[in-house]
Amino acid sequence: GLVIWVWLWLVACQGQTPARLPADSPTDGCLTCHTGIEEISPSHRFSCVACHGGDRLALDEETAHSGLRGGRNPSDFSVVEASCGGCHNGPAEERRDHIHRVLTSLQATYAGAIAQVGFAFGTQPDLTARQGMVAVADPHVSTDTGVAALTLFQPGPAAPRPLQTFAANCLTCHVGGQPQVRPYYYRATGCAACHVVYENDGLYRGNDPTIDKTEPGHGREHRFTTAIPYYQCNHCHNRGNYSLAQMHFLERTDLANPAGFPKPTGFRLKEYYQPIAQFTLCEWKLDCVDCHTNQQVMGDGDIHSGKAETPNTQCKTCHGTLAEMPSLTRVDRPDHPAVRSAALNPNYLVTVGDVIVQSDTGDPFGWVQWDGQKLIQTAKITGQVYEIPLVMGSACQQRPEEQESRYCHECHAMNNEQ
Repeated sequence: GLVIWVWLWLVACQGQTPARLPADSPTDGCLTCHTGIEEISPSHRFSCVACHGGDRLALDEETAHSGLRGGRNPSDFSVVEASCGGCHNGPAEERRDHIHRVLTSLQATYAGAIAQVGFAFGTQPDLTARQGMVAVADPHVSTDTGVAALTLFQPGPAAPRPLQTFAANCLTCHVGGQPQVRPYYYRATGCAACHVVYENDGLYRGNDPTIDKTEPGHGREHRFTTAIPYYQCNHCHNRGNYSLAQMHFLERTDLANPAGFPKPTGFRLKEYYQPIAQFTLCEWKLDCVDCHTNQQVMGDGDIHSGKAETPNTQCKTCHGTLAEMPSLTRVDRPDHPAVRSAALNPNYLVTVGDVIVQSDTGDPFGWVQWDGQKLIQTAKITGQVYEIPLVMGSACQQRPEEQESRYCHECHAMNNEQ
């Protein structure tokens, strides 16, 4: 930024009005207006236009913004291949196929919900997904439940009215859909729907002078993160339930008014989960990303017809059973997925030689490590450290084959009004 301002001052002293920076300028002209803007992430240290598009040498707004991808969000699915594909279209075996995985995931396709509604109202014979919010194909189906392709869900005037109603009022939930513009619902689309944190009031709290701090609809900062707090997930989840009987979304009525940042004491328990079910202490204390892994959230690369077909974290993943310890693996190379993931999070570290938990499908939990005597978990959002109690050797009487969370809740449920 200093280089730009010195150059502008020198040109101004000569009575000229520059329209462009020199072609060899090491700094983007974007920073002549977006002074103070936050670095998007340590792993994205390159020109603004590499992601956003536009003209990095222009010094007037109209020229600089010509050709921007996705408006102010280059990670929107309509442009994600052009913006993010250079880095995030890598080999599946190295877990670098982020774009393919997220575009085929339930978060993007909404295929499970569409199949449920179609089956309920007789437009398809079973619950196998056939349509999605995006038309997408998977040429390499790798699981027994994977679907080869989805067509675009566009119920026409001849479709049953419930499907038309569903399409009209309940399709802002998938990550490619435009969110509702009101408190609790503010978020971006595409990759930024998860990785750019929005406050519940939708107000910007960063240092870019071009962003109105009183105008709702902006991320908290211009920053990507993998330390994704629970309330970011809640911009889509836990807002209420969709009633098939009424074909209407029934919103929660127990939420407080949107809070600022940081959250007031007690706000978390009031907002985290709906008060209609039981949850254990770890579910209250931890954040969603402390249990739900990259593969679970972004998909495993196959198109699925519902959450039951996708990898799932169970209580035994970290606690084990009476008969078995949790599944452990040793990090054996510097480019191990657990090492790469930890490098993107400010709160925990994984190095070669560390012994970590892994899921039944081999998804690494780098933030849960075995120190030779006990399992230690580092919370991804706060960095707080916990010792994980193991079932083996305890007084627990749960049968090893009964691993659904409801069995654990029989003894370990916590009251959310504490």
